[in-house]
Amino acid sequence: MLCAPNAFKGTLTAAAAAAALAAGVRDAGGVARSLPVADGGDGTLDTLLAATPGARVERHRVCGPLGGRLTARLGWLDTTTAVAELAEAAGLRRLRGRRDPLRATSRGAGELISRALDGGARRILVGIGGSACTDGGAGLLTALGARLRDRAGRPLPLGGGALSDLADADLTGLDSRLGRCRVEVITDVNSPLLGERGAAAVFAPQKGATATEVARLEAGLRRLADVLERDANVPPELRALPGAGAAGGAGYGLAAAGALLLPGAPLVAEAIGLDGAISGSDLVLTGEGRLDSQTAAGKAPMEVARRSARLGVPCVAVAGGVDAAPAVFTRVIALPEVARAGEDPRLVPRRLLRRAGALAVRQALAGG
Repeated sequence: MLCAPNAFKGTLTAAAAAAALAAGVRDAGGVARSLPVADGGDGTLDTLLAATPGARVERHRVCGPLGGRLTARLGWLDTTTAVAELAEAAGLRRLRGRRDPLRATSRGAGELISRALDGGARRILVGIGGSACTDGGAGLLTALGARLRDRAGRPLPLGGGALSDLADADLTGLDSRLGRCRVEVITDVNSPLLGERGAAAVFAPQKGATATEVARLEAGLRRLADVLERDANVPPELRALPGAGAAGGAGYGLAAAGALLLPGAPLVAEAIGLDGAISGSDLVLTGEGRLDSQTAAGKAPMEVARRSARLGVPCVAVAGGVDAAPAVFTRVIALPEVARAGEDPRLVPRRLLRRAGALAVRQALAGG
């Protein structure tokens, strides 16, 4: 039985969720193998490191989401392939105290990319889920040498709230080493930069933005795109690129710097050898914190289910909550189904995942 869940956002890492499901599989008499998955969001770095023999980690002091300094990890899969996870430097998980969607910046992610270039990287994978910022990648661009200025010629302050004051942009100072390095942005959503499906409208409220702040952030992102297209010859089609709205528009900023935006789940699945693991299994268990419309749009559990279906192996999804369950899953188990009186799934997720894993195996053995 293969246990291949994504992270349960805010409660468990993918590795912890896989371990809990595997314990349940063994409780039911099955043989379990754990293979955590990811799609560009939180945990992508750990998933790739765990699946790569000889991988190593460096730690660097970089700008945090609200401007202070913190220590963030940079992974190396081999001597020339680095993995930078935006959430390590600019993630919601790195905030201490109240969220500040107008000031939060992606600058630290740019500093991690710069450290990877310092180390001789020729390929950099950038996972950009789980961010605290909605700055269109302005922070990371400035860390890589771009100049963004207001009407007085001063450097633009950090954060998406300042983007409406952007007067001119100059990308000629971008680190020249980027031209000799393949930067692949691992996106966990296919949202464009702007509009009702864009970075501000969909994701800024999750980062603490009020309706008024969402409107301000949307206007700022539009201003950023307008100025980059005018001053730096950034192609207008980049603002509509799937994934441009990921990480508060950091996908757009990285694309403007020449990076490739790629769906994260297939890339990670290939890197960790998911097909081979599925082929050797009788049942696959996957899952994440909540199954919803974003699941079908490219999240890791959907990738696991699609590959399982193609290989003829049943796939059960386990989730903390279920808003929408794609039909590709053989069965869906919501943690409240296996909770007992007084058990809150948010407080005892490991216990309930273990119970759900056992239930899935028993139902499979019984033909249910």
